Amino acid sequence: MDLGISGRRAIVCASSRGLGRACADALAGEGVDLVINGREPERLKHTAAELRRAHPGVVITAVAADVTTIEGREALLASCPDPDIVITNNAGPTPGPPLSASYQAWSEALNANMLAALMLIGAVVPAMTERRFGRIVNITSAMVTTPRTPLAISAGPRAGLTAVCKAISLEVARHNVTINNLLPERFDTDRQRYMAQRDSAAHGITYEEARQRLVDTIAAGRMGRPEEFGATCAFVCSAHAGYMSGMNIHLDGGSYPGLV
Repeated sequence: MDLGISGRRAIVCASSRGLGRACADALAGEGVDLVINGREPERLKHTAAELRRAHPGVVITAVAADVTTIEGREALLASCPDPDIVITNNAGPTPGPPLSASYQAWSEALNANMLAALMLIGAVVPAMTERRFGRIVNITSAMVTTPRTPLAISAGPRAGLTAVCKAISLEVARHNVTINNLLPERFDTDRQRYMAQRDSAAHGITYEEARQRLVDTIAAGRMGRPEEFGATCAFVCSAHAGYMSGMNIHLDGGSYPGLV
């Protein structure tokens, strides 16, 4: 299927690795010119080189910046002032009990997982509405709809982002600007390797046993492949997805227990 977005321009936040990179790879495969982003210059440089080799003819611009800062967001927008597509993404905070989290920890989580995305969205939506095309995708978490105590400090800010974006989506849909959220659970990335290592240390079990415990929570009986996530993101950004907005899309191997 031709997704109808060849020649469009995209900013993909936190895309030097993991799910952000998978989204960048899928969009580049559709002929979308990219601004990719990360905080580690050498890793970002390596990712950009690999994407250029895989997708000749697509313009790949690498911007080493922290999207949680004003300067970082300005650097992204300077490289692509009028993006057609924006993928917001950022690492989640360290898991832990929410009632004992400090004010600073909550403030940092709110900035990283809610406010940074909203500031970037606010900067790009006006031009998108004028051009009558825009696709915004927030990479959030399954914890938004099924929060658990150790990840509540992540779920809270992401749920706030979801609520604000739902309100915005109602106002911009008539201009062919969509805002949707992808809610991943247990994709085979560095984050899940970290979680398995953490559980291994906490419970005195091997890494392999800890990883299997994580896999056992997924209905599909396996972790997701990043390219599966990227492909879904590319479709949500496509010309064919203009009638879908304000949605939470679970990508979790069928594990979400709710009806809606």
